[in-house]
Amino acid sequence: MTTALPHARHFIDGGWQDSTSTGTSTGPATGEALGTFADGGRAEAQAAVEAAQVAFERASWSRDRHARSTALLRLADRLEARRDDLVSLLAKENGKTLGEAAFEVDMCAPKLRYAAALALVDSGRSAEVRPGYFSSTLPEPIGVAGVIVPWNSPVVLAVRSFAPALAAGCTVAMKMPGRTALVNGVLAEVVAETPELPPGVLNLFTESGDDGARELVSSPGTAAISYTGSTAVGRVIMAEGARTLKRLSLELGGKTPMIVFDDADLDAAVPVLTAAITTFAGQFCMTGSRILAHEAIAGELRERLVQALSAVRLGPGDDPDSRMGPMIDRESVDRVDRIVQEAARTATVLVRGGPIEDGPLAGGAYYRPSLLEPRSPDDDIVRREVFGPVATFEVFRTEDEAVRLANGTEFGLAASVWTTNVDRPLRLARELKAGTVWTNAWAVVHDEFEEGGFGQSGIGRLNGPRSLEAFQEIKHLVRVAPAVAQYIG
Repeated sequence: MTTALPHARHFIDGGWQDSTSTGTSTGPATGEALGTFADGGRAEAQAAVEAAQVAFERASWSRDRHARSTALLRLADRLEARRDDLVSLLAKENGKTLGEAAFEVDMCAPKLRYAAALALVDSGRSAEVRPGYFSSTLPEPIGVAGVIVPWNSPVVLAVRSFAPALAAGCTVAMKMPGRTALVNGVLAEVVAETPELPPGVLNLFTESGDDGARELVSSPGTAAISYTGSTAVGRVIMAEGARTLKRLSLELGGKTPMIVFDDADLDAAVPVLTAAITTFAGQFCMTGSRILAHEAIAGELRERLVQALSAVRLGPGDDPDSRMGPMIDRESVDRVDRIVQEAARTATVLVRGGPIEDGPLAGGAYYRPSLLEPRSPDDDIVRREVFGPVATFEVFRTEDEAVRLANGTEFGLAASVWTTNVDRPLRLARELKAGTVWTNAWAVVHDEFEEGGFGQSGIGRLNGPRSLEAFQEIKHLVRVAPAVAQYIG
């Protein structure tokens, strides 16, 4: 007996919707079909925005912070109840290892609960500016927020954007990526299973193209856009959003430098540097794609990284023994390999990874890690976000040179400093043009503190109290005491 493949639908205005177009979800480990999905576009985006507008105009949602907090808490509970389903599907449909998938999903409920707390405590300021003159500020939700979610970490990046929007009192029209349609379907079920969310407050549609995303950006019905993805697309969104003066939250590309000094603990550093290159198969905005090594330890670090990267075990995401899963599709494998081949014309190839062409993994979108030592810090491989398990290795002599190299790209999302000198991290952090600077660590984020990019890595901040700012207007209230009013009248 043949088991029917699952079919994922949109969740708009509190109900399930199909589309005239149907897509097929395939697993990157094998290329086999996993299920089908309603493939949306402009019509679904319009329906989501209209539903969100109606829901926003119901004053109870935008003005009742307790209701918003309760809804976010219940959503966290429901998401935790579906945790295993989401982890399993992420491994199959996205290619993450089981550990990586669990890491992603387990970040979501705490983010929702933090947003629930923000909904209760966020407030304005109040002061008697001078005798008899009182001013206060009142944060108000801006309206409908359009959220555009990437495929590389669809669950947590969706939550990271819509949670502060809901906490602020906005309603949401959210475009989910077609490459993780079945995962999106489970997330939509989580929303549907949360009755505390009124119909139209959180609308999700899946799209393999970009017509729906373009509609969210251009629509006069959306007041804000939260997008995570490439810098190139972020620029397009910013230009189009300017037509309607949209509020923007953009977390864009990265080229994270991992700066290793001569006093660093290499036993601690090498495993983390290896993970920084290979986690999510390098399909991560914070991938540690630039290794900067002090000349005194460069030889040893180079040798140890070559050994570590060469030993990474590739395999299907749902295989517990896999240490790196496949990329999202064969097109991504081919794209990354072209970049590496071009770079190898001038760079020294320390580890030549590449596609797996034979054996049991040949049918999947696998790409072995690569490490190259470029001829110049101006080489394309140093400056371009590859978005794959590829890193460069550069050598520096002084702190100043390390900072100059680290700041040598247009990106500024994150940086990592490895040293046992207690004074150096803060000294460097002030010089590095990066939104997050780790000391002897990588990819550590906290819901309570903001993250975002410098330069071409984005605009605005996610996480922390300031995550609400992209979704709020600030109203200034002024009251003049009666005695003063009589005097000035």
